[in-house]
Amino acid sequence: MDASWSPKPDVARSRSLATAVYEWVDERLGLEEILALARKKTVPDHKHSFWYYWGGISLFFFFVQVFSGVLLLVYYRPGAEAYESVRQITYDIQFGWLIRSAHSWSANLMVFAVFVHMFSVYFMKAYRKPREFGWWSGMALLALTLLFGFSGYLLPMDDLAYFATKVGLEIPAALPLVGTFLTDIVRGGPEVSETTIQRFFALHVVILPLIYLPILAFHLWLVQKHGNALPPSEEAKPESERRTIPFFPDFFSLDLGMWLIALNVLSILASLYPWQLGPQADPLAPAPVGIHPEWYFMSQFQVLKVFGRWFPGAAGEALGISLFTLAIVIWAAIPLFDTRTAGGRRAQIATYFGYFALLGMIVFSIWGYLDLK
Repeated sequence: MDASWSPKPDVARSRSLATAVYEWVDERLGLEEILALARKKTVPDHKHSFWYYWGGISLFFFFVQVFSGVLLLVYYRPGAEAYESVRQITYDIQFGWLIRSAHSWSANLMVFAVFVHMFSVYFMKAYRKPREFGWWSGMALLALTLLFGFSGYLLPMDDLAYFATKVGLEIPAALPLVGTFLTDIVRGGPEVSETTIQRFFALHVVILPLIYLPILAFHLWLVQKHGNALPPSEEAKPESERRTIPFFPDFFSLDLGMWLIALNVLSILASLYPWQLGPQADPLAPAPVGIHPEWYFMSQFQVLKVFGRWFPGAAGEALGISLFTLAIVIWAAIPLFDTRTAGGRRAQIATYFGYFALLGMIVFSIWGYLDLK
């Protein structure tokens, strides 16, 4: 190659311009300091590292929800015209069906990813000191994610959404003393109506995001502050035998790769299995056969049904709600119970409780679907 060769003037000029812009931004925002911190940060590398990506996958689906939700807001009209506006989005507006389908599928995939992330954190014992607040903020995000799913499910106001929401509202309505009062406030009356759509819409696009975003920022800050936890099997190894990889660019590139896989899964589901729109809800019509809440509420719904059979009347519902409440309290308080970094009796009890909770959710969900037949 000729030693006198040099980049073409336009290429050199573009590089010089990019450098000047970068230096201008760096001087004001401190990009080099952020990059230096990212390069210094490391992530444990072991056979369980796959589970570290599920938090990022959950975040990716949340971004999809925000982007697709904003596009749907352009045409959606809450209230009496809710169904007609969704019908227009689905059948009249170019690519409206795809945006709606991507929004619905990503909502379900986000719930699934958050559940996987929660259980992986649990079994890795990543709730132990000093990560207790990471566990509690994660639980708050899970609860808000479920509320996002529940509040958004009614908005199309087709028959399935209408009757599934009525069934889903039976769970909080079963709360002793305050259940009926709180459910009436959410519904805007004794029945699901146009007022309910407006309240669910306000909850879905205003109230929940305002609560969700600061908790998400707090949760992400805690993850960066404390780093990724080691599972007990890796924690038992000597320091010299533990492997790590740089967060940037190694883990960051792998995380983006998982986002790309998640995008491909979402694209396949949204395009090949588009989200359907049923007939408009008719409050006077009988409920369709086999109506049920969404899959992430199916285990709770089935427990209430089973307790209702065993203990007819209000006693069964009260016992079912009490069981839910006790399980949630124990789940939230597990960092205060399993506090030691080394394995022990409490660690084993916590692990068995996690297996019991996971198995219970799966069994009761499958039972619930089989019970519909």
